[in-house]
Amino acid sequence: MLRGGFVCHLGVVVDGDPMVVPTVYGFDSGQIYVHGSVASRSLTQGSTVCVTVTHVDGLVLARSVFEHGVNYRSAMIYGIPRLLEGPEKLEALRCLTEHTAPGQWDYARRPNRKELAATTILAISLQEASVKVRQGPPGDADDPHDVWAGVLPLAQAWQSPVPDALVTHPVPEHIRQRTGTSL
Repeated sequence: MLRGGFVCHLGVVVDGDPMVVPTVYGFDSGQIYVHGSVASRSLTQGSTVCVTVTHVDGLVLARSVFEHGVNYRSAMIYGIPRLLEGPEKLEALRCLTEHTAPGQWDYARRPNRKELAATTILAISLQEASVKVRQGPPGDADDPHDVWAGVLPLAQAWQSPVPDALVTHPVPEHIRQRTGTSL
């Protein structure tokens, strides 16, 4: 489920108020990693957070608008985040980078000390996680209303890379290979 995307929503409570922040994630077999600026109020540790990832696969259009729905896959992860430092922080950044853009860690410049100091990386255990899926056609086949009903599938695919205006290098193979592939 986590392999199918790269943006999650991090839900936290800051000064008594709920806050949900979209962010890029990476993961391994035991934890999910989120990152951001050290100044970010959403990247605090010590209290339980909720991380959600949702993939929309299609719009379910029924005979009645009451029965309309969405085909989707979602995961919710609850846990107390742990602040990463040193080699563990660098490994989490590598994991996050390789999840979002496979091959980029070895291609681009790695973060320097100043950049690492400006970045917070949190790890949240995958131990408290649940997955929910809805798939299939509308559930009102017995409705006598004679109109079209079915699923309008949704697919996301990577488009052709657009180089920065200052770039003179060709698009690297690991980026070019993603063109036309789905998330």
